Amino acid sequence: MNGSPLRPVADGFAERLDEVRGRIAASSRDPGSVRMVAVTKGFGPEAARMALAAGVTELGENYADELVAKAGQVAGDDLGTGQPVWHFLGSIQRNKVARLAPVVSWWQGLQRLEEGQAIARRHPRSSVLVQVDVTGLPGRGGCAPDRVPELVAALRDEDLEVAGLMAVGPPGPPDASRSGFALVSSMADALGLPVRSMGMSDDLEVALAEGSTMVRVGRALFGERTPAPR
Repeated sequence: MNGSPLRPVADGFAERLDEVRGRIAASSRDPGSVRMVAVTKGFGPEAARMALAAGVTELGENYADELVAKAGQVAGDDLGTGQPVWHFLGSIQRNKVARLAPVVSWWQGLQRLEEGQAIARRHPRSSVLVQVDVTGLPGRGGCAPDRVPELVAALRDEDLEVAGLMAVGPPGPPDASRSGFALVSSMADALGLPVRSMGMSDDLEVALAEGSTMVRVGRALFGERTPAPR
């Protein structure tokens, strides 16, 4: 598993969590409605345990193997704040859905109908978010904006809870994400979708100002990840 397992997580975690919550409170039109997903990618299970102990029960992972392993390591822990709600944030590979389905509650980043059908077969009534490509950059993923309504309509015919839209802003200054996030919010409104998963450690203020209801925060909570040894 990639990352430095304990030190960046433990040192100053409480202060970083307070800071992120303060940023949300200062930037959102309705702070109480904003859900924070703690992205534990690249850190060991202690990151998940620390978030859970602090009352952050929604956890996100980008890689299937890492999510399944970490979910198993924290399963059954009695932290007094409830069990984790796992979000899968990565590209959905249909051959890994069977392993993920028993533990994943939220699937962020659907790009194609076939992905949704695979999830519906393995875990009916799962909550899914359609990823909107707001950058047009290679490797960023997402469904082209003009095809999102068609995909949402098709997914609604499956045994899924199509809860909203998701987007990843472009690299660069945070304000570069503004137009894309505004587009996602307007599309969600038009489609009657309540959830807009937009904003990460660097651009969450812009995302919240444009109507995000869910932010995905990793580095701002847990510190810098240590690159995996080569």
